[in-house]
This record gives sequence, structure tokens and C-alpha cells, in this order.
Amino acid sequence: MGDDGYGPAVVDELNARYDIPDNVQAVDVGTCVREYLFDYLLAEEGRPEKIIILDAVDFPDRAFGEVFQIVPDEIPAKKIHDFSLHQFPTVNLLKELEENTGIRVLILAAQVEHIPEEIAPGLSPAMTKAVTEACEKISQILSIKANPDA
Repeated sequence: MGDDGYGPAVVDELNARYDIPDNVQAVDVGTCVREYLFDYLLAEEGRPEKIIILDAVDFPDRAFGEVFQIVPDEIPAKKIHDFSLHQFPTVNLLKELEENTGIRVLILAAQVEHIPEEIAPGLSPAMTKAVTEACEKISQILSIKANPDA
């Protein structure tokens, strides 16, 4: 719904325009983020070293489309208490994942400009720029390169 499509747009861009190595996955988990995190929490082996969670957030002091990193304690209260599957997982789950598995959790957020009341596809111009910026930040974090042929 509007700018809330930031995460899936970043994943699509990464998969289309970057050389993703075999040991890295860019996955749009849709409404299943908690299931993935629980699987990582319970897994004995095959855990990733790092997880980058992407989500559109609403911080009143941020500029539209601003991309920034936050830690679980900084997740807006509105999202912390939202238990629907398409929202952020609970702060406790993210903390447990880091503390009990050694997986580093990074949250790369982008400031929304517009979330429509009804289902409407398409990002605002500010969020469209945020997608490109997020991809660049992720490529630096993971040391992956853009595919010049894409």
C-alpha cells in the first residue's frame, strides 16, 4: 500500500540489478517475517550471519524518503504493538535472535510520505529514491556490486 511497498521494492531492485553471491539471499518474505525469524531462532545450523530487515516507518522528525538504520529499541511504538503478520516482528523476538543465535540484525528503515487508506500500489517519488539509496547501502554492507548489464 503506497510507501509501505518499500521493502519489496528494494528486494526486487537488488535481485534485478545486483550480482547477488550464492551465500546471500534477497527475499521478500511478505507476511511471513515472523516465521523466518522463528526458523532462524530454532535452527541448529544453516543460520545466516546477518539479516537486514527493510521497512517503511513513520518518524515525525525524518524527511520523506530518508533511509536510516535503527535498532529494535527504536522501532515506533505503533509498530511494536501491531501483531499483524505484515508488520515488524516484536522487539523481543529481534533481541532474542541476536542474543541467542549471534545473528546480527540490521533494520534499514525509510520514512514514509504516503500510506493510502485503501489498497493502492506505487511508491511516492521520495520513496522511489529511497529504494535506490537502500540498495546502495546494502551493497556496501554486504560488499556486493551492481550488475552493469542490468
